[in-house]
Amino acid sequence: MSLRFSVLASGSTGNAFYIESDRTKLLVDAGLSGKELDRLFGEIDVDPGQLSGILVTHEHSDHIKGLGIIARKYQLPIYANEKTWKRMENSIGKLTIDQKFLFDSHSVKTFGDIDVESFRVSHDAAEPMFYTFHQGKNKVALVTDLGYVSERIKKTIEDADAYVFEANHDVEMLRMCRYPWSVKQRILGDSGHISNEDSALALADIISNRTKRIYLAHLSEENNMKDLARMTVDQMLKERGIDIELHDTDPKQATPLYKVG
Repeated sequence: MSLRFSVLASGSTGNAFYIESDRTKLLVDAGLSGKELDRLFGEIDVDPGQLSGILVTHEHSDHIKGLGIIARKYQLPIYANEKTWKRMENSIGKLTIDQKFLFDSHSVKTFGDIDVESFRVSHDAAEPMFYTFHQGKNKVALVTDLGYVSERIKKTIEDADAYVFEANHDVEMLRMCRYPWSVKQRILGDSGHISNEDSALALADIISNRTKRIYLAHLSEENNMKDLARMTVDQMLKERGIDIELHDTDPKQATPLYKVG
């Protein structure tokens, strides 16, 4: 048994995450154009027409831009909680009734041989939630778009084989940038995004000896840099006795499929 996944795109310009087993293929979010999503699936040699479904984290455009397009093109079911459905229905176009499914936060839904656990996060959306993916002893956690990492979230995502984890901004870069103060407050607040430092502190609490891979995700194009995020998180983890290789994500290029298990 094994899970394989790719971060198709990650950042403020668009987000999409793919995970599969031998029996099941799932997409989380579709925040790019239909054409871009097809191109990214081509990079990892996956046919999106074979997807078992699309899971939605929240209704922000960088997570749902191509959702309706790809769902209609390949006749795919979409799963989201009730509040997210209400907020995004007018943005994704017409769907048939057999494409709309509820997936409540803090619940588990089984897709083939993958159990997907949803959990609430603090972000300025209707009811944002992210996911852990379980298959036997294998566990992958997807965690971005949150203002802070609560103890409840840490308990849910701890001890995973692999993480896709937010490291959105460098605090000093954000404070010095051209954004209006109201936007800076939003990003720095409890319903915004976590910084490189906050990412490192949370990861130090949750990773274990079984953790083999960490992707730093949803990096701000304006207020972060890949090398800076990686250096900051790496240094803080090493100060706590944790030495693990960190990997980058990209808003326009899929990561190679990584196998867990």
